[in-house]
Amino acid sequence: MIVKERRYELDNHELILRSPRKEDAKVLVDYLLNVSAETPYLLNEPEDVAGMTIEGEEKWIDRCNTEERGCVIVAYYDGEYAGNCCITENRKMRLLHRGGVGIALYQKYCGLGIGKLMMQMLFDTAKEIGLEQLELEVIAGNDRALSLYKKFGFVEYGRFPNNMKYKDGTYADAIWMMAKVQ
Repeated sequence: MIVKERRYELDNHELILRSPRKEDAKVLVDYLLNVSAETPYLLNEPEDVAGMTIEGEEKWIDRCNTEERGCVIVAYYDGEYAGNCCITENRKMRLLHRGGVGIALYQKYCGLGIGKLMMQMLFDTAKEIGLEQLELEVIAGNDRALSLYKKFGFVEYGRFPNNMKYKDGTYADAIWMMAKVQ
């Protein structure tokens, strides 16, 4: 689904939230490589995304923009790519009321209010397409993300112990959360 572009001013900086375009493909590939290296809270290690290509990302953008009940939203802050968020659609009839949420920003853009605006846009889009609840998985210890999610009504409904294993042999639990779309 293609979402309507939104523009915001954040402390004299311009934030643009919109659906990705084919010309974003290289930026998205670079982003995945870099953001996976800078935070332990995402599923990917840089090696997991090292084989991504611009052509593959262009195809992914086309698929995302043609989904009926899902979307991807990219964020540009003063013209620089800051991150993205998404609603992943369910295709099974019994799950059509649910949507999965993903959100990630480069660390330097965290704490500026971008995540809050992205999350609001996800909720607005979810309501527009008729979703009743949004769900996500967040890694325990990601306190900034947990705080944001709770502000939007997400509540914990379960934990997955040792969900991720890092290169150094340590583990991280995942917290499953859900919010009703009002």
